[in-house]
Amino acid sequence: MNMKMMGRVNALILAIEAVFMVPAMLVSIGYGETGAAKAFAVTILIIVAAAGVLAEITRNPSGHFQAREGLVCVGVSWIILSVAGCLPFMFSGAIPSFVDAMFETVSGFTTTGASILKNVEIVPHGLLYWRSFTHWLGGMGVLVFMLAVVPLSGRNDGFTLHLLRAESPGPNVGKITPKMRKTAATLYIIYIVLTILNILFLLAGGMPVFDAFCIAFGTAGTGGFATRNDSLASFSPYLQNVCTVFMLLFAVNFTCYFLLLRKQWKDVLRDEELRLYLVIVGLSTLLIALNVMPQVGSFGTSVHHAAFTVASIISTTGYATLDFNKWPTFSKSIILMLMFVGACAGSTGGGIKVSRVLLLFKSLRRNIHQVLHPQKVQSIRVNGQAMNETIVSNTNEYLTAYVAIVILSFMVVSLNPGFTVESNISAVMCCFNNIGPGLDQVGPASNFSAYSDLSKITLTVDMLLGRLEIFPILVLFSRSTWKKL
Repeated sequence: MNMKMMGRVNALILAIEAVFMVPAMLVSIGYGETGAAKAFAVTILIIVAAAGVLAEITRNPSGHFQAREGLVCVGVSWIILSVAGCLPFMFSGAIPSFVDAMFETVSGFTTTGASILKNVEIVPHGLLYWRSFTHWLGGMGVLVFMLAVVPLSGRNDGFTLHLLRAESPGPNVGKITPKMRKTAATLYIIYIVLTILNILFLLAGGMPVFDAFCIAFGTAGTGGFATRNDSLASFSPYLQNVCTVFMLLFAVNFTCYFLLLRKQWKDVLRDEELRLYLVIVGLSTLLIALNVMPQVGSFGTSVHHAAFTVASIISTTGYATLDFNKWPTFSKSIILMLMFVGACAGSTGGGIKVSRVLLLFKSLRRNIHQVLHPQKVQSIRVNGQAMNETIVSNTNEYLTAYVAIVILSFMVVSLNPGFTVESNISAVMCCFNNIGPGLDQVGPASNFSAYSDLSKITLTVDMLLGRLEIFPILVLFSRSTWKKL
């Protein structure tokens, strides 16, 4: 286990977090929020001191950095990042409980958007900004950002590959450019450009500057923390439509945007995951619109709200224009299904991922075919290419772990009295899939504050497991991971 290299990475991560807290502190100062400004100042000093000590004791790291180190490093980094990130909430008194502050912060970094805050409109602006910015930073990945700006890949390109694969969502991560550092930089450039466009469209619709930045951070990271208690319900239909479009855009595999920049249009059009994603979005929107039309009003209005909700759920953003918890059971069933599916691989969204759903169906079809024709060897092909059997096997292993964790988490959360089965299963699903609002008592008009500390800790772990694709967190609990230090 290359402890020095992992310590060096965590020192850099803490330094990056301290730098990104400065704008939040300046926002607090600008709004005259002395308590929040002091909380950020103290936190920044603590983080810088910790990063300095860690950097000093891990000077001149050397040796190999394997896949195991990549998984452990990512898992530990996200825990450290969250612990440091929750300190401003505690020091300011906005969220005095450590369990609650960690829940809120992890929900931010994992782009979940589940909250324990009952009234966000009384929270200082600096904390609201930091709360939303954690979505943006966690959406593409903190380590991906580090790889994009810190020149480490020249010494060990395998080092960057292991980190990128461990942090990026989806069944398979490869290079889109020859160098991994350039790949990370390319991803972040696309991410930043789309975020800026999102902000400009929101400002063009008359959204206040502060709200535009916070909402864009949540949309880009597919997070869902809003600046108002009613989420986006009080904003104009134009602004809601802008968010609908950008939620859908950020849930697309970013490799598609890279291919578009290289004018490889045909490759994008042939992408089976993208086509399945669009079919799911279109069909779900139509079915929900028809189902809720008697309740919502005209067909146009029902399409507007259905499209927004579908985009919000499948992208795992979690914004809302109305309380879909009051919709008919059929529509809520579709919403629950979308929670499972999630966004595309290589996007900022969560969930099982459309690519895994595609692989599972193709694997099922192959297995049925092999039962009928046992002598025939058939490979699974995606986008015209035969898939490596390791990827298929990993997908099955992921699904097994996914189901086991959901069942175990549901049982633990169900120990909490006073919550319905629908509330508990949707709470687990929306946290594990990084969505935010669930159904019934944890719907868009509610929050997670009533859950016990045990339930919140369970759901916090679920958020980390979901965002990091399970294994970077699970390996931390494996004895074999630490047997050779």
